[in-house]
Amino acid sequence: MDTTVANTGAEGKTWGGGNQPLKASYGKMMMWFFIVSDALTFSGFLAAYGFSRFKYIGSWPIADEVFTHVPFFHGNYPMIYVAFMTFVLIMSSVTMVLAVDAGHHMNKTKVTWYMFLTIIGGLIFVGSQAWEWGTFIKGDYGAVQTKGGNILQLVDNTGHRVAISDIAIDAHGERVAHERKNGLWFVDEGTLPAYTVDEVYNGLVANPDVVVRTQIINEEGHKTVLTREESLAKLKKEGVLVVQGANLKVNEYGTSLFADFFFFITGFHGFHVLSGVIINIIIFFNVILGTYERRGSYEMVEKVGLYWHFVDLVWVFVFTFFYLV
Repeated sequence: MDTTVANTGAEGKTWGGGNQPLKASYGKMMMWFFIVSDALTFSGFLAAYGFSRFKYIGSWPIADEVFTHVPFFHGNYPMIYVAFMTFVLIMSSVTMVLAVDAGHHMNKTKVTWYMFLTIIGGLIFVGSQAWEWGTFIKGDYGAVQTKGGNILQLVDNTGHRVAISDIAIDAHGERVAHERKNGLWFVDEGTLPAYTVDEVYNGLVANPDVVVRTQIINEEGHKTVLTREESLAKLKKEGVLVVQGANLKVNEYGTSLFADFFFFITGFHGFHVLSGVIINIIIFFNVILGTYERRGSYEMVEKVGLYWHFVDLVWVFVFTFFYLV
């Protein structure tokens, strides 16, 4: 019996792309697979952060009160340096696009310069993130943690934070300023300055313009400020520990869960940026050596560009969740 075979014109093709599905090379396809899987990972992290954020909406730290620092400047500059970091990372994406475009035109000189600028942008961002971590860990003002784990901050009559180191008074009525050299600087596994609740209470008594502000956010979106009498009573009755800065256990700005998510998610993203910088450096030297000129293609620049754009896009979401919401 004769068999009739109909030719469809798609023989030997995979998804219509032959040996290159969707007209993409194997390397590009694998990079896209990685990006999709990594996007799901970050989505899970940010979703968990979102659920926790709204579960503890009344005690979550306010970003404008946490990220107020700028290197080499003293003062209160909410979100300024974070905005600078974001700008630098986004501009590094622009230079990466230009590097990929130059590669399509086989312009080695432009690829070299744009890759160099991309690397510089990545290094600035990673360095800035490390500085931000150090500042967040060190803290500014200090606070008192209650038996229930809540945070009590000190403010003056204008609503500005007051540093515990500025008012703490010891049992002899003298202002104390603990230093590392006296052996009292670190307690609780090396994280907390050794001011005591009694010293803070004595300082509060001696400074009539200072009151306690709880981390509970009221209907107006501001933290609750107690009266002078309420402040003294709450500090005396519920205060158990003086904290300064933030780590995985305590956080002077509010609930410790914020610090847990901050360190984990921004650290995970920072690891991606650092990895991208290292890969970009390798590709950069290959460009200088003429490796891709000899191959007749700058596809490696395009593949690392996909990764770099993904890292930048993830930061937009991290920035929104941690600093804007």
